[in-house]
Amino acid sequence: MKPVSLIDVASYQPPDQVGREYFEQYSRPDDPLLRNPMFRAPEFRRYASREQTGADLIEQAAHALAERHGTGVLRDVDVLITYNALPDVPFLGSGAEVARRLGAQPESIVDLHNGHCVVFPHMLDLARKVLQEQGARTALLCVSQNAGKIFTQPGVRTSAHASVPGDGAAVALVAASDESPILATKVQHHPEFAPDVNITLADGRLYWEPGTAEMDVGFDNTKAQNVIERGTKIVPEVVREVLGRIEHDVADVDLLITNQPNRLLLRNWSRDLGIDPAKHFDTFDSYGNLFGAGVPVSLDHALRADRIAPGSLVVLAGFAGAGEMSACAAIRWQGGN
Repeated sequence: MKPVSLIDVASYQPPDQVGREYFEQYSRPDDPLLRNPMFRAPEFRRYASREQTGADLIEQAAHALAERHGTGVLRDVDVLITYNALPDVPFLGSGAEVARRLGAQPESIVDLHNGHCVVFPHMLDLARKVLQEQGARTALLCVSQNAGKIFTQPGVRTSAHASVPGDGAAVALVAASDESPILATKVQHHPEFAPDVNITLADGRLYWEPGTAEMDVGFDNTKAQNVIERGTKIVPEVVREVLGRIEHDVADVDLLITNQPNRLLLRNWSRDLGIDPAKHFDTFDSYGNLFGAGVPVSLDHALRADRIAPGSLVVLAGFAGAGEMSACAAIRWQGGN
């Protein structure tokens, strides 16, 4: 089967850095989630400005990739796959707008909206299949998390869960090549957990109806505990399945990068897999929970920090929402023949 490689990744973080103390000044001592370990705040997070769209963040990340590979590489991509956590326009993804800004005319534009926190391994799975089966040569994967502004609304920022998310974006170039081959991928759906993800508004209106109540993510301690238990279980499962497909085990992994919902799950995954925490790279204390952008942003920072040597086995994994999807991809970084 034709090899497909993850060639490079680049990320962008908005300049507005917000420390933990911002939320501490608004916290409510009667908040039932205040001591829930799922919502222990990171040291810092970055926020996009009110005016910055998901396409804006993606464009900034793409500039860094263009500096290394030239604008022609981005302009000539055959497949463009995008994910935007907070759609810039209702009904539409960001794909067409991103293509316009890059001057690209891809044969296929795919806007994903079901990958959420694990969208990047999901994208790698899709891009690998498309490039292998349809004969396309290159794909550009674009992920934007610009929903942080939801959690700074006056009524929402008083809740413990509001202090965890941050904003950022990443883009990755994938090509039909054996340079850094994607060895195996797996996307596992758990639709039975989908009802546990919902949006709440204090006045009971639907989010699209007129009103003044602030949109928020619905959480209580029971749901939070369910998410912790599911996430702790399904991510190691999908990692082990992918490693089994390539006839490796956890001891062979040089670097693990997962989504980063909180410190508790990061710790649980390292423990369950029996992997040295030093080999489980994250950017949580700098950027918080980046949702779908967490994996590619951390991958970019691991590369910047020289944490990935040529020939390394890199595993990217995570889960989405309340556990309705898990996914994993194994890559041999610069391990082609």
